Amino acid sequence: MDLGELQVFLTVAKEGSFSRAAERLYRTQPAVSLTIRKLEDSLEQPLFVRGARPVRLTDAGTLLREYAERLLNLRDEVKKGLLELEGLKRGELSLGVNESSIHALLPALAAFREAHPGVQVRVHRMFSRDIPHEVVNYRLDLGAVSFIPRDAQLQATEILKDELTLVVPPKHPLARRKEVDVEELGKEAFIAHIVESPFRRKVIELFARHRTALDMPMEMPTIESIKRFVQMGMGVAIVPRMCVTWEVEHGWLKEVKIKQLSIPRHLYIITRRGARLPHTAAEFMRVLKKS
Repeated sequence: MDLGELQVFLTVAKEGSFSRAAERLYRTQPAVSLTIRKLEDSLEQPLFVRGARPVRLTDAGTLLREYAERLLNLRDEVKKGLLELEGLKRGELSLGVNESSIHALLPALAAFREAHPGVQVRVHRMFSRDIPHEVVNYRLDLGAVSFIPRDAQLQATEILKDELTLVVPPKHPLARRKEVDVEELGKEAFIAHIVESPFRRKVIELFARHRTALDMPMEMPTIESIKRFVQMGMGVAIVPRMCVTWEVEHGWLKEVKIKQLSIPRHLYIITRRGARLPHTAAEFMRVLKKS
């Protein structure tokens, strides 16, 4: 039994005639009769009262008509849903990000949300090292990471070039400076991120090379808490520039260049190599490249 057979069955039941059903379906009457016989054989039940004019359904035929109509209506709903997905009237987009990368995606996410309010956007926070695995295994549509994964099943598209920067409170003595030497920072209290990362290690190595103390009396769990603590005058911090753009623009934090600090960060969107992106993910990539 397949949906094509059910369509023929419903047409015969509606028309009350094999010949009229054949005309409606642009088939020959023998072809229609053969389809009905095959359907009856598979169900092991007669569906029409033979010899009746007009054609009448048996009890089994009446029961099948109810279920057949449901199935074909469901088929039409599936087709409609797929068309809506293509038109991005519904659907779901799943993104994997770490704490810092979400800042770079916010403008594109806002533009995507405004253009496609019917799409459910799910942003999953996780460690960067775990994101490639989740993309490969289809648990995420896209992932944002600051490195190019080694997995040959993935491809990476660079979307942003960023760097680490020093931020201080607006009333801090360094706030009036545009640039400082790393040696001048030995007496500063740094608010650090408690999570180990290659960029944290590079900053520690930079201070060590210049024989400058790096005092980190406070380690916080999130960049947002670090920014807030700096705003409160509790210390200074070295963070990704993309994470403090908003605060610097509004004057809530001051950015000061460290002459010897040159640690670039590249942000990539990773996708499954050779796989067709879902409509929602493909559209988000288009919005991201445009923003």
